[in-house]
Formats: sequence, C-alpha cells, structure tokens
Amino acid sequence: MTQQPYKNALFEKEDELYRVPLKNMRTYHTALTIAGSDCSAGAGIQADLKTFAALGCYGMSVITALTAQNTQGVQGIYPVDPDFICQQFTSILSDIPIGAIKIGMLHNAQIISALSNKLKHLANIPIVIDPVMVAKDGSPLLEKSDLAALKTQLFPLAYLITPNIPEAELLLGYSISNRNEMQKAAGELAEFSSKAVLLKGGHLPDEDESTDCLYLADTHSYHWFARKKINTRNTHGTGCTLSAAITAFLAQDYDLVTAVKQAKDYLSAAIAAGSAYQLGQGMGPVQHFYQWWER
Repeated sequence: MTQQPYKNALFEKEDELYRVPLKNMRTYHTALTIAGSDCSAGAGIQADLKTFAALGCYGMSVITALTAQNTQGVQGIYPVDPDFICQQFTSILSDIPIGAIKIGMLHNAQIISALSNKLKHLANIPIVIDPVMVAKDGSPLLEKSDLAALKTQLFPLAYLITPNIPEAELLLGYSISNRNEMQKAAGELAEFSSKAVLLKGGHLPDEDESTDCLYLADTHSYHWFARKKINTRNTHGTGCTLSAAITAFLAQDYDLVTAVKQAKDYLSAAIAAGSAYQLGQGMGPVQHFYQWWER
C-alpha cells in the first residue's frame, strides 16, 4: 500500500496550497530560557523547555554552557563564548516576540556582563532569575568571585529572583535556619534592586513542609507558600522547574502571586508523580508531563 502524503487542511484547499491571512492566525504564549544544558535532561535548558511545554508555552532557549552530567552529578562544564550567547539571544529577539524570560546557570562574570548589556535594553518583559550556583551533588556552577557581577549587573534587571537557602546564604553571607530568618533574608535580597524575591525553604531542617517566602518590594508584603514534602530522592531539577513554571505563568499574564502558587502546585504534583519512577543510579528527575503520562 502506497503511503499518502500528509495533508494539512489549514494550508490546503481543493488541492491548492494557500496561506491563511495573518489576521486569522493564532499566536503562542512564548517563554525564553537562558541557561546551561543538562545532557541527562533533568535540569537546565531541557527541564525548562519541558516545563514551558507542559504549561502551555512555546519555549525557546539560549544555551550558556554545556554540561556533562547525569543523576549522580556533574562531570564537566564547557562554557559557551559570550559573543555567541548574545548572538543566540539576538537571533530570537529579532524574529519572535518573547512573553517572559527565565535565567538559570550563567557560569562566569563574562557571561553575566554580556547578557546584562543585552537585557537592560528590554522593557515590559518579566525576567525571572534563578541564581544557580551549586549543583545537587555540590559541584560549583558559579564561582564565588563572580557573585558581585550577579548582584550588581543582573539582579537589578529582574522582575523576580528565586534563590534557595544555600544560594541566599552565599549572597548574604550568613546562615538561614528558620522562617523568621527566611523573611528577613528575603527582604534583604530585594535590596539588590529586584522587584520581588522568592526564597525557597526546601533546605530548612526538621520541616515536614517545603515552605517558600515571596517578598514584594513595591508593597513591602510577604506571601508564604507551603506544600507537604514528598519522601523521594528524585529531586533533580526542582529549582529549574519551579522558576520555569513561574516564567510560563507570567508569560500568560498571571499576576506574580498567582503565578507562584500555580507553579508550586505544578512542581508538587510533578515531584509526587516522579517519585514512582527510577531513572539512573542517583537523584532522578520530576515527572514534567504527569498530566498526560499518568492518565
């Protein structure tokens, strides 16, 4: 039997190809991730793109570094030349509207500086910065000497920054061990000129819940989000996934408080679904597509 060629009714009428007038075409919600590549696809660019797709956004990427990693850790990092990073970004920006931007692993001050120069010319695009500094296995993803560039050049451009407690401790220079200290730290992190801070509390000891603190600088208000902790080692890429989920909801014009709540709900469900799987010999990923795979 001869296979018939694929026909798309949208572009075909009476066997003659035609294009639908532009005014009748639908548009995508779009989100861009600027981050490192995880070849095992649990974190980084790959996790971000999965999250965008799962939550209704057309995802695009600018790769800042290649990593050799798996569920057991990071074995190597190869940074991308800053000029080529900027070329990737310019290529997308010159052609496709961007609804929201998520920034993850940047690796060094040269990349931070190059991107900051590009991003500061943008207006009305919410930028979510996940200050990725250390991998789950403890491997450094950003040198301590480059923290100043992150705080002075990039954070002022952010709509939201999403550090976890170890990252906040590095940024502030003191330890955080309870919710009162989390609230204080979230307010101090906002002094780096970001409009809002989501301090993630999953690393707090002796807690049955994963509790995050959102501080909004314009109203000086705090919002708390708590979800029950799930007993699983499959937590690779949870930070990337949460910040990408917030970005996806912002790209769809959700307000920030609602975007964080929806993102927390999504991540909790993805962790719960992923806890039933084994992938690799270390910390496995969350199940980004649980809405479809678990039916």
